[in-house]
This record gives sequence, C-alpha cells and structure tokens, in this order.
Amino acid sequence: MNLLEVTDISARATGPAETSADACCAPLVREPLPADEAETLAHTMKALADPTRLRLLSIVAASDGREACVCDLIEPVGLSQPTVSHHLKILAEAGFLSRTKRGTWAYYALVPGALDRVATLFTAV
Repeated sequence: MNLLEVTDISARATGPAETSADACCAPLVREPLPADEAETLAHTMKALADPTRLRLLSIVAASDGREACVCDLIEPVGLSQPTVSHHLKILAEAGFLSRTKRGTWAYYALVPGALDRVATLFTAV
C-alpha cells in the first residue's frame, strides 16, 4: 500500500518581511468611486442591463445620423410599440438617448459621449 505524503504549507511565508496582512492591504492606486456617483452610475447601468435596451441602443447607434424613429425600432426587436417606447424612455432618462417629436412619431438620437462615462469607470487612470 502506498501512502501519500502531506505537506503543511499554511505556515510558509511568502517572504521574510511579508505577512498575510501585508498582502491584503495594498494601497489604492487611484481614487475610488464616491457613493453619490456610484448611485447615479448604478441607475445608468441598470438602463443598460436589459438585452432589449442594449439592442435598441445598438440599432440607434448604427442608424444613419445615429437617430431612429420609434416606428423603425419595433420590428427589429419584435415587441409592441408601447413596449419599445417604454424601453426607449428608460434609455432617454438614463442620458443615453435624446427624444424629439415629429408629427405622431418620436425620434431617438444617441447622445454624444453618453457611453463614455460608463467606459471611464473601467479604464485605468
């Protein structure tokens, strides 16, 4: 019968002056997100956290002039006009789209730089 040799590695230190407390307390390399900005950003990201809204935003961004009529957005997502309008309203309230009314239809345009504020959170300074 072969026995396995067991070695206790919990007592090993990674270096003479380094302890486990030193390893977990690394200093911050940039300023963290303040609480009020985190709340605002969470609201913004919730608007993006829906597959339909991401698709709508993508369609508007890919449209000529980065603008689309709500009537042109119904078929691509396969939802009713009121449901599409609801999703577009959420994106507009979050600051990603602007809305203009022309006749009976609403047109939505991508707000320049709207996605930049989300992207800057994830880029190193």
